[in-house]
Amino acid sequence: MILLPPDIRDALRANAIRRAIAARGGTAEPDPVPLLKLFNPIGAATWLASELLEDGDTLFGLADLGFGCPELGTFSLSELAAIRLPYGLGIERDMAFETPHPLSTWADWSRRAGSILWAQALLRRDAPRNEGHGPDPEFPPS
Repeated sequence: MILLPPDIRDALRANAIRRAIAARGGTAEPDPVPLLKLFNPIGAATWLASELLEDGDTLFGLADLGFGCPELGTFSLSELAAIRLPYGLGIERDMAFETPHPLSTWADWSRRAGSILWAQALLRRDAPRNEGHGPDPEFPPS
C-alpha cells in the first residue's frame, strides 16, 4: 500500500509552506485539518498528519502510540513504512479518512479522550449537534 499518494503529499507540503510563510510574516499560524491517517492494523497506534516538511519524510501532526497520551509533533514516514508487524502486515493508510476538524481540535479531543480513536468516535457523535464548534457537555473538560 502506498502510504503517501502524490495528491496528499502535495496538500501536506502546501500546508507546511503556509505555516512557514505565516511564521516569517508574523501572522497567526494556520490550523489545517489532518489530511492523512496512518494506523497499526493490529494495534492501537494511530497518526494524523497535517503537514509534510521540506525533506519529504518528516510529517507534522498528532501521534498516538496507544499509551493514553496523544502528542503533537513530528514523525518519520520512512520509519513508519519500515515497521514490520506479524502476519506480514505493516502500517496502513485509512483511505476513507476525511475530517472537517482542524488539528488543534483533534489534539484537544484526543488528549481528553486518551486516544485518537476515541476522539474520532466522540467527534462523529458530537458533529450533528454543534458542527464541531465545542465540546460535548457530557464530556469532561480538559
